Formats: sequence, C-alpha cells, structure tokens
Amino acid sequence: MRQGTVIKSTGSRYRVLDDTGTIYDCTIRGRFRTRGIRTTNPVAVGDHVTIDEQDGVICALTPRRNYIIRRASNLSKESQILAANIDQAFLMVTLKMPTTPVEFIDRFLASAEAYRIPVCLVINKSDLYGTDEMETAFRVKSVYEKVGYPVYIISVKQDIGIDQIKKALEGKVTLISGNSGVGKSSLLNRLNPSLSLKTEDISEYHEQGRHVTTFPEMHPVPGGGYVIDTPGIRGFGVIDFDRNEIYHFFPEIFRLSSGCRFYNCRHLNEPDCAVRAAVTSGAIEQWRYKSYVSMMLGESPKYR
Repeated sequence: MRQGTVIKSTGSRYRVLDDTGTIYDCTIRGRFRTRGIRTTNPVAVGDHVTIDEQDGVICALTPRRNYIIRRASNLSKESQILAANIDQAFLMVTLKMPTTPVEFIDRFLASAEAYRIPVCLVINKSDLYGTDEMETAFRVKSVYEKVGYPVYIISVKQDIGIDQIKKALEGKVTLISGNSGVGKSSLLNRLNPSLSLKTEDISEYHEQGRHVTTFPEMHPVPGGGYVIDTPGIRGFGVIDFDRNEIYHFFPEIFRLSSGCRFYNCRHLNEPDCAVRAAVTSGAIEQWRYKSYVSMMLGESPKYR
C-alpha cells in the first residue's frame, strides 16, 4: 500500500502521485464509488488517498481538510467537487471576450467562504480593455478588495502582472477556476512553459470560450507549489446552504448584520435593517446585495 495525492481525474480513472515522485494510474472500486456519496466525483483532484499499487486501485480516502463544491449539471447527482485540500483559489474573470457575470463571481466567493477557502480574483485580458473597461476593472477591484479579497489586474498575453501571480502561488496548492475562455490554460503556460496546455481563441461573435481543459489536473509551478486547472464552467450553482446562514458568506453583510433591529433579520424586507441601509448609502455595493437576495430567494443564476 502507498499514500499519494490525486493529480488528475477523468471520472473513471485517476492519476496518483506518491511522495517519491512515482505516478500511478488507478481506478476505484464500485462499492467505494457509490457508498453514500452524492457527488459526480467521489474522488477529486487534491484528495489524499491510499492505493494498492499492485492492482492500481484506490483503497481509502483520507478525510479532506477542505474542498470547494458546486451544483452538478448531472441531475442524477447532487454536486461536483472541483478540488480538495487546497490552500487558496484563484477565480479568473474577464470583462470582455467573454464577460464574467458578477453573480457568478459572488456565488463562487460565497461557496469558498462556506468552506473557509481564501480567494483571489484575477481580472485577465487588460490588453483588450479601453478606458471604460479599465474604469470598470478598477471599480471591481475596489469593491472586492474592500470586502477583503485580493484582486489582480493582469494580461497574460502581454505578461502584465504575472510576477504578482507567481509570488502569490509560491508554496501553496491553488485551485484556478473561471468561465471558459478567461485564460486559465494560457496563464499556466506562462507560469510553466513546459506544460504546453492547449488553448483556443475566443469566438468574436459569441464572445464565449469553449472548454479546452477536459479534466481537472494538478500541475507544479516554479518556485514551489501546485495549481489545479479545472475545465471552464458556464455557471456556478451553490449547494447545501442554509438560508439562515447565507449572510455569513458575504463578509460585508455579516459585519453589519449586528446593527439590525432583529437578531434574525434576513436583510430582505425587515424594518431597521442595517444591511439595507448600507446598500442605500453605498457602503455595500448594490450588485453584491442583489447576488445575496438571489441566493436567499433560491433563484437560479441567469448567466449568458
């Protein structure tokens, strides 16, 4: 038996790296796959596992330190684990070619908050932005940094801001996520040219990317540390949220909630709500509050 870390998952087969640097191609037993686990992938990239190297089988899964999860598109299952045992997540977004909806950002951030995973926002493709887009980029940066999230404005194509990213990745296991076409694979190629990951141009007509990364995979980065590249996702459906706890996952709302008249205020229509007063005054950004209300009402996100 050997201990190792899952570095790639295709859904039916897994690549496992042990501490000697040896890689094993493995499967999981059927009873392990269906043992009360309501996810599309009971084993995820980043999981620490025990394997039988002779049979190429994953025998046991070490309890996870954390993971980040989203509602699965496969309706027969409840959820999809994007990655496990990570130190931080980088959410890559773009303001054009394609445009990342702010509700997508907020739902990702709320899920990360729920599982206590620090997140950095990475606004890519600054080389495409005119004056209006750059103003929007700095506005987005200001709003999210005020909440407590580091924000980087970069251009992978022009190598702008990449040194900041390299420093932030050093010695950590980082999930990189985002919509299709925002430049995740291009960034990883810039960080580690030996990867030679496939990239594709964005359709100018649809302004949307196509899935280039097919399966989640962990890659080493220079300076120490690993990044987990994931397939681009169109939307981010949250799961397992108690409506009474959703405000906990919006840090600015949580900070002000103690000022509400009622201790169980939901920050929707209650009188003397400190949160709604902060939205009116501009202390809380309106789009963040709208994302919160959408989640409270159980609405499906309206993405492009």
